[in-house]
Amino acid sequence: MQTVVVTGANGFIGSAVVKELLSHDVYVIAVSRKSSNLPKDKNLQFIPLDMKDMHQLKELINGKTPDIFYHFAWDGSAGEARADMSMQLLNVQYTVEAVKIASELGCKRFVGAGSIMEKEAYSSTMAQGNKPGRGDIYGTAKLAAHCMSKSVAASCGVEHVWAVITNAYGCGEVSPRFVNTTIRKIINNEPLSFTAGTQNYDFVYIDDVALAFYRIGEGGKPFNEYTIGSSKAQPLRNFVVEMCSRLCPEREPNFGDMPFTGVALPLSDFNCENTSKDTGFKATTSFAEGTYRTMEWLKGL
Repeated sequence: MQTVVVTGANGFIGSAVVKELLSHDVYVIAVSRKSSNLPKDKNLQFIPLDMKDMHQLKELINGKTPDIFYHFAWDGSAGEARADMSMQLLNVQYTVEAVKIASELGCKRFVGAGSIMEKEAYSSTMAQGNKPGRGDIYGTAKLAAHCMSKSVAASCGVEHVWAVITNAYGCGEVSPRFVNTTIRKIINNEPLSFTAGTQNYDFVYIDDVALAFYRIGEGGKPFNEYTIGSSKAQPLRNFVVEMCSRLCPEREPNFGDMPFTGVALPLSDFNCENTSKDTGFKATTSFAEGTYRTMEWLKGL
């Protein structure tokens, strides 16, 4: 791996992956609307470009031929925007177009960023009699992007590798997702109310996620899917207890105060064995340590 393209390079995960790639002396062509989260580095070329204008990329990369095309650009990955159907359908279209652009650039490999919510959405929408939630629109869009981009990659002669992120968290994230929301409640001394927490979950710290993408880009097998997680998936309740024990040991979380309306996934859906076997990746940051680092970062905002 010598030269790569990274879309969504200014985002939470994209910017972390860029920094990881640079640490391995990889030349990075970073594509994003903004560059505020990106470092100054001799091996980084920033190209301010919206996904709708990605057809211009070939003219802007200074004649370089990338080895790998990492695609992280995705609007509406958290909050109410997950239910914005028009936005999510555009994300699918842009992912498929990104594969075509990767082929035009001469990339050998396309690495897409998937989500465990693909599996949740499939289970939720296909379960007889179940009423899917609006958030499943995001998950089904990710699943559609996964399947469509894989088919297009095969027809373009580009190796397709898909990484399924369980739940990334850590310093640099500002979205209203579970870990961030819970830590903010702890900081603001707000009530700690949760579901019964019996549904299986996993969380993986951002530094580990970035390393996983580097390893998957290098060692992942073509047309394979790799789960990025801590390899310690368990009921959500256990994660909450671990977080609270480290961040606010004097407080007790309240389980069962909120209803759970989703579909519980089996532990097998969080299995990271293939990722470890094929790429050598293994997460090293404990949830307690990762949430502590995240809280200290949030306090400084």
